[in-house]
Amino acid sequence: MRILLVEDEQKTGDYLKQGLSEAGYITDWVTDGLTGKHQALSEEYDLIILDVMLPG
Repeated sequence: MRILLVEDEQKTGDYLKQGLSEAGYITDWVTDGLTGKHQALSEEYDLIILDVMLPG
């Protein structure tokens, strides 16, 4: 399963990416909404985890 993680907080992103990777998921992590949108439209993901409190 391939996951896109959109999270601007470094500690939270590190924690989630590490946990998901250890669970066997392929995880791409981006730190802003614009990059997340571009990534989501240009790649194929099974799940997108989106921080609802992103700036902008």
